[in-house]
Amino acid sequence: MSTDVNGLIECRPGARLWGPDDEDSIWVEGIDLFLLDMGNAYDGLACLFGVRNSFGFRPLAEDRGFPDDASDELRRRVAGWGGPHTVYGTTWLTWAELDATDWHETDASGTRTRASAAGTDTGWGPVWSVMRILGELHGAENVRLVVWFD
Repeated sequence: MSTDVNGLIECRPGARLWGPDDEDSIWVEGIDLFLLDMGNAYDGLACLFGVRNSFGFRPLAEDRGFPDDASDELRRRVAGWGGPHTVYGTTWLTWAELDATDWHETDASGTRTRASAAGTDTGWGPVWSVMRILGELHGAENVRLVVWFD
């Protein structure tokens, strides 16, 4: 069984300008993961989202579900897969959380670090670069990666 990751980076530019509770502070589409060609390494999926976690990582964002305040584009894309209740492992992670991550933390064996599984020198590097730049522009809490699996 393969586990393919699908996802979208979203940002909330209005939150920086008017605050996160303003009616115009909505989440909007940033970029599809497909365009960033980050690959599908299972150690990274385990480390980040707890998917296929035979490595024994403590996942950063496991099974948080579909965000209630998702962008219209994210809702459209997930609807194309049958909706939020039919896709597997839907979860999300903000740039603020990623920026605060201990990338030296290891898996259960103590041999693989988060950095080796999903750090900037892996296929996830381009994803983190986009999120970092958006975080610098709009605030780290206003940038998130939403993923689901098939």
